[in-house]
Parts: sequence; structure tokens; C-alpha cells
Amino acid sequence: MYVNIIHTYRDVIAIADKELLGKVFEEGDKQLNVKESFYKGEIMSPEETEKVMEIWKSEDATFNLVGEKTIQLAIEKGLIHEESVKTIQGIPYSLILL
Repeated sequence: MYVNIIHTYRDVIAIADKELLGKVFEEGDKQLNVKESFYKGEIMSPEETEKVMEIWKSEDATFNLVGEKTIQLAIEKGLIHEESVKTIQGIPYSLILL
């Protein structure tokens, strides 16, 4: 998984399955653009990604999550609920503010 921590007035944690990086998905009037400039950070194992999720979920952060592996990990760790997951062309994603 790619994990990119973007420090702004509200930190953004962008996590995407590595095979989705650079791809664009469209469905009707919706678009999911997994931009390298946004999501490409450090490649991390699921265990490392889990630690990042744990650390940042207690902060005032925004999470942008894309991909089956990323979403499943976030659900398993209690970061998101299945109800907060949307899909575009079958690709799951979730945007959350903590």
C-alpha cells in the first residue's frame, strides 16, 4: 500500500492499494482519480499501514482511502464502518474526517 501523510492545516492521510496508483475510474458523473501526486508516498506493509492508521486516528486528520486491501484493513481496525464505503467501477473508497 502507498501511504502519504500530507501536512496542512488539517493533516491528510492518503492510503491506496499500490496497483491502483495512477489510474482513473469513472462511473456516470463520478470520478475517482488515484493521482500519484496525492497518493504516492511510502510503500508500506499492512502491518506498517495499520500502525499509521492507529497513530493518526487519534489526531485531527482526514483520511482518503482507496482499494480493497486498504478499505478492508481500515474496517478491521475500526477506522471506518462498511456503511461509509462507496465504489466507482467496483473500486472501494472512503473519505473520512476524524
